[in-house]
Amino acid sequence: MMTSSSKQEKHIILKMSIQVRLNGFSFCIKNCSTNEILWYKKVDLGRESSPVKILEEIEKLYAEEEKLQQEFNEVGILFSNDLFTIVPASFFIEEEASTYLKFNTKILQTDVVAHDLLANELVNVYIPYTNINNYFFDKYGEFEYKHNISVLIDAILAKKQDTKEAQVYLNDYNNYYELVIVQNNKLLLANTFHYETKEDFIYYLLFALEQLDLNPAEVYLWLMGSIVKQTEIYDIAYTYIKNIEFLIPAFNFKSNFERSETFHREAFSLLKNIKCE
Repeated sequence: MMTSSSKQEKHIILKMSIQVRLNGFSFCIKNCSTNEILWYKKVDLGRESSPVKILEEIEKLYAEEEKLQQEFNEVGILFSNDLFTIVPASFFIEEEASTYLKFNTKILQTDVVAHDLLANELVNVYIPYTNINNYFFDKYGEFEYKHNISVLIDAILAKKQDTKEAQVYLNDYNNYYELVIVQNNKLLLANTFHYETKEDFIYYLLFALEQLDLNPAEVYLWLMGSIVKQTEIYDIAYTYIKNIEFLIPAFNFKSNFERSETFHREAFSLLKNIKCE
């Protein structure tokens, strides 16, 4: 005879989102049956690491963390790196995908070139980390993977802000950031910039605005990721750009361990990548 508790267990839907970054990785587990975030883990490795080193650290976490030994109904991987380029869908030819990357990325013969279909007839062509994909395939079989900036772009374009002023979204990871700029619901720029100092940080931001002929005094800068107030990075940004806000994501879920807006901004892509339809 089946007990009520075992019936409930059969209806639990566990989904896990994993983000692999240039300088670390993050895990998030959600129970879609109860709309509850069960576990979140962020690992920072400091400076940019190789895919080999990142995989070694992921393997260590799996050996130590009991929560990763569960069975999951769905696993999704996000890659946050600078090995991507955005192409209008009308110009995209799948068989020639690697050609689009050759202009700004060194491609090895062993590299796999993938692409994500985005909103507004756009395609993100990118290189995932094959060794990490192989590791998760051995663990879970088939799974979906995307580029992190694909999730970010789609989320921003879904806001449909037909505003005259450009909207600048900066997703910070301590020593690099993803920058997405939109205006009148059109994507103007999506890029990744590495920085070591606060001067590097502001230089690339202002340079991007200059190239797009955008006035720093008029744009709106939305901050996401690791950046917080009362830091050199925030202060220097505010020196040049006065219209600064921290993005407040409209996530609606339960969580016993973390409810702050800081968590929502830091784990934005991870949370967006878990679909509980």
